[in-house]
Amino acid sequence: MKFTKMEGLGNDYIYVNCLEEQINNPTEVAVTLSDRHFGVGSDGLILIKPSKTADFTMDMYNADGSRSEMCGNGIRCVGKYVYDYGLTDKTSVSIETLAGIKYLELHVKDGKVDTVTVDMGAPILESDSVPVIADSKTVINEMITVDGCGYRMTCVSMGNPHAIVFVDDVETFPLDIVGPKFEHHERFPNKVNVEFVQIVDRSVVRMRVWERGTGETMACGTGSCATAVACVLNDKTDENVTVKLLGGDLLIRYDREKNKVYMTGPAKVVFDGVTDIF
Repeated sequence: MKFTKMEGLGNDYIYVNCLEEQINNPTEVAVTLSDRHFGVGSDGLILIKPSKTADFTMDMYNADGSRSEMCGNGIRCVGKYVYDYGLTDKTSVSIETLAGIKYLELHVKDGKVDTVTVDMGAPILESDSVPVIADSKTVINEMITVDGCGYRMTCVSMGNPHAIVFVDDVETFPLDIVGPKFEHHERFPNKVNVEFVQIVDRSVVRMRVWERGTGETMACGTGSCATAVACVLNDKTDENVTVKLLGGDLLIRYDREKNKVYMTGPAKVVFDGVTDIF
């Protein structure tokens, strides 16, 4: 099986061109190949497939084999893959995901895609749709008790569920302890990605993320979008926000009037490979 390892700000996935390859057991493949000691090593597996409603389909699996609706860093790499590997010559492409069709603008430099802007669509705030169990219609700056400690969270779905928590210092925050407690909390029926966010100023924030099914990652595109929305809703920042992650920076714009989120960031190829494990 041929594959390509790609990364967006260190959020790395194994990509397979399923217009040419066939994978019958993606859950097993994701778990085996994502292992960083005995496999290729990644945050998960992304299959590029045909689509009847868009240019291509992105089918995504986390490192534990669970399926995921969307990944902002992952979809930027899909855009780079389909252009750089000759599957399309268009710089405006549509990608079908479990979170709906997303529209990408590919920014080409020296014949290769350098950065990608993704129209991430409208954030979902309704509690039942995130989903998060709550008495209120939306969860904005609401208290939650996790492992005996109280936190204030704002819940946003960008096609997958996120809980955003503002903290004083993300660098020293015990994410490896608190993150999994949030992920498996009873208020999140589909589990949750949790972002811990430090406000720098009205246009810059720092963020660390615990992703469900994977753990801490270097970056999270949907999480950065959800963070920007939460920042605006809580009057922490303006609509244009630079989100500083362990893997680098993402530029997020939340157009509150249009209720749309736009994400711009890099996408890179790490290497191409072949495996006979499957």
